[in-house]
Amino acid sequence: MKKVATRFAPSPTGPLHIGGVRTALFNWLYSKNQNGKFYLRIEDTDKERSKDEYKNQIIQSLKWIGINHDGEEYIQSKKVNDHIKVANELLKNGHAYKCYCSSEEIEEQKKRARQKKIPYIYDRKWRDKNETDAPKDIRPVIRFKSKIEGTSILKDSVQGDIKIDNNTIEDFIILRNDGTPTYNLSASVDDHQMNITHIIRGDDHKINTFKQIQIYQVMKWEIPSFAHIPLIHTIEGKKLSKRDKASTLNDYSKIGIMPDALRNYLLRLGWSYKDKEIFTLEESIKHFNLEGIGKSPSKLDMSRILSMNEHYIKNIDESDLFNQLTDYSKLYKSEIKSDKKDKINKSLTFLKNKAKTLEDIFNNGQYIILDEVNFNKDDIKLIDDKAKKVISEFNNQISKIDKLSKQTLEPIVNEIIKTNNTNFKGVGQPLRIALTGSKFGPGIYDIIISLGKEEVTKRLTNKKLS
Repeated sequence: MKKVATRFAPSPTGPLHIGGVRTALFNWLYSKNQNGKFYLRIEDTDKERSKDEYKNQIIQSLKWIGINHDGEEYIQSKKVNDHIKVANELLKNGHAYKCYCSSEEIEEQKKRARQKKIPYIYDRKWRDKNETDAPKDIRPVIRFKSKIEGTSILKDSVQGDIKIDNNTIEDFIILRNDGTPTYNLSASVDDHQMNITHIIRGDDHKINTFKQIQIYQVMKWEIPSFAHIPLIHTIEGKKLSKRDKASTLNDYSKIGIMPDALRNYLLRLGWSYKDKEIFTLEESIKHFNLEGIGKSPSKLDMSRILSMNEHYIKNIDESDLFNQLTDYSKLYKSEIKSDKKDKINKSLTFLKNKAKTLEDIFNNGQYIILDEVNFNKDDIKLIDDKAKKVISEFNNQISKIDKLSKQTLEPIVNEIIKTNNTNFKGVGQPLRIALTGSKFGPGIYDIIISLGKEEVTKRLTNKKLS
């Protein structure tokens, strides 16, 4: 039995789409589950739109989410001669023909189809014509001779048996009139040469699959297994496109979604195993199968992604969380200074409280990260004479203690509450504004302990408060 081999074959004509990432993930997990190989093929034959920056973005995105391919990237444009060779073989063996229709003729056929409100299918004008009748001023395309009679059945590993009338598949172009191969020819030749055993891709490729199978059949190649995954829709139920917000991995990483959380979310987007929600990488590989993929489109739900990310923030090792936070800050915010890193690290337990993203943790830790307090203009107005008195008294009392802890701070706060005839908010709020610039934030004891005595004293005597 052939060793399982899957592939992910994006075109570098734009950033990698979230739907593409899920397709790559399913291919990768299936090959790993079967102890097989997973390959990355860059389909860059569209020279005008293909860009190196997108190729690099695709490779980096997959690496970021933990999908590593076997061997070197397979670059499709380097194999064009092999594709052309197969086209000529098909031509020679009578499975393809030269079509001399002008672009005006084709446009006229398309126009008539639109008027009749039927799908356009090339009328096969040149299928059986003699080349001696060919016009001299037109460079022909080469078309594949599709089956005209009967039906074809695709045994799809996700969708079940899919039946189609052969006469609905047009004689599709395999070589353009400039001699370049088209997608269906190139993909078929590449998949054959790469010994791909399982092709797992979006169900918008179903018609391509029927075309490609016909190429396999006439070339007497072994036909791979096919699995067509339902597409991802927006929460409103529309097909997700590259123009949608939050459609690329970069959209997620820049708000602080972590790769493990997003990978776990994408795994569960259209696939299930019992009632399990959270999967380690090892569990993902162990349990993944094609039977668990649903037949209906999945909806991309940002609230579920945030909820999954929050779970990971709460449950992963704090040293790992700290490393991810510092990497995130360096990439998207500002690098955390070395003298602040230790304070952030020690404060993670409460800074991550209620945080759904790394950005939330970064924002919660702003009062530690910044050297100067940035006062919220509305909140600083709350520092009235009573609040100033509370701040001054607290500053006097804190100078008398050596070690900052909840046990040493609580009696001071309780005493100030009593002498000023106020409540906990009456003390906590002015102190929080003085120390962080905002009335919102972590618990007041956590703030004081995380800053340290010297920094607290400095901030409580800030001239902006007087």
